[in-house]
Amino acid sequence: MSQKKILYQEFINKIHARNPNEPEFLQAVSEVAETLIPFISEHQKYQDFRILERMTEPDRIISFRVCWMDDAKRVRINRGYRVQFSNAIGPYKGGLRFHPSVNLSILKFLGFEQVFKNSLTSLPLGGAKGGSDFDPKGKSDNEVMNFCQAFMLELAKHMGEDTDIPAGDIGVGGREIGYLFGQFKRIHNKFTGAITGKGINFGGSLVRNEATGYGCVYFAQDMLAEISQSIHGKKCLVSGSGNVAQYAVEKIIDLGGTVLTVSDSTGTLYVKDGISREQLEHIKDLKQRERKPLSEFLKLYSDASFYEGKRPWSIPCDLAFPCATQNELESEDAKELIKNKCLAVIEGANMPTSLEATKALQKSGVLFAPGKAANAGGVSVSGLEMSQNSLRLQWTTEEVDTRLREIMRNIHKTCVTYGKEKDTVDYVRGANIGGFIKVADTMLSCGVL
Repeated sequence: MSQKKILYQEFINKIHARNPNEPEFLQAVSEVAETLIPFISEHQKYQDFRILERMTEPDRIISFRVCWMDDAKRVRINRGYRVQFSNAIGPYKGGLRFHPSVNLSILKFLGFEQVFKNSLTSLPLGGAKGGSDFDPKGKSDNEVMNFCQAFMLELAKHMGEDTDIPAGDIGVGGREIGYLFGQFKRIHNKFTGAITGKGINFGGSLVRNEATGYGCVYFAQDMLAEISQSIHGKKCLVSGSGNVAQYAVEKIIDLGGTVLTVSDSTGTLYVKDGISREQLEHIKDLKQRERKPLSEFLKLYSDASFYEGKRPWSIPCDLAFPCATQNELESEDAKELIKNKCLAVIEGANMPTSLEATKALQKSGVLFAPGKAANAGGVSVSGLEMSQNSLRLQWTTEEVDTRLREIMRNIHKTCVTYGKEKDTVDYVRGANIGGFIKVADTMLSCGVL
């Protein structure tokens, strides 16, 4: 076994011992360490000051009880979290997730990934993540408001525009952000940019809803340009049907691609000739306003099929955009994509591809864009929202979109700089090293903290 592999195994063994029963966090760290350990072994300064070991330990983990009352006047109890991972290059920044699956392992993985993602944007943003095992599905607006206000009573003690700036994530959309921001404002009696993803009428940024989906497709556009190809004419699979997926579909259509699928927890919607703009608007309406499953789509359109309980990855395509949730694309799915000669997989969600699937895709020559790079559009525009709040102004759609496009282009350049290998680019390696260097060098500058 080579010295680099020995160093990697020793590091991973320590991480497993310190973080037992946290599979998502261990997966995220393993993926990063596999490319960073060889790089760090060639740079003594990072070894001497144990930079990667320090980066895998959050600055602090906050856990708290959230008590609220439902419409039947029953007291409900949930658990709230905030994992403040690193503020080396800026205040903590990362979303809040409200979903029954939320636990410490998931939030630590998301916070760890956020450190690298935010670094890649070149904006002065640290990394954090938070949320609760509260499920907003099936709850009335009043119940969601009661929960959000109770959640913010505790979270407000640990955040602020120069300390920690939360945003939305799964289960936390415009409605939830409004309630959270309103409560924060009431507690502190001041109007600041302490939360992003706000409504346009009270400090939000244009293009924020579109940003993650658009950014993912912009990154794909640059990946394909690197090999003298384009999205135009490509058949694309998109998973998910939430915010990220909807606007990824929209931008792919804008660029001349054909989107064959979207999906939700109940199954996959397939439109053999491609989802039209009219059909996309109906999907948005189903998911945003009516909050209904995608199977309802078939009541209006006879040219579509719905595969109950199925993922989209067995359908032949040129490009795949996993935009739903973590580990939704597994080894068997990767084999299907490889068999069908998929050209590239671009992650729109956070770590939606398992480690085994990622390795299989890369080994077969499928271009692979990790979420920490391709998914960075959302936090980029959140950072731009913070700037607009500080300046007390609002940029136009064109200004924000232009800045987003430039940020994604620069992230791609960084990945190429650190991931170029002969005639190909290892985007995982490029994103990991590119995101690491800025944070690591800043930690060295600030001393042992």
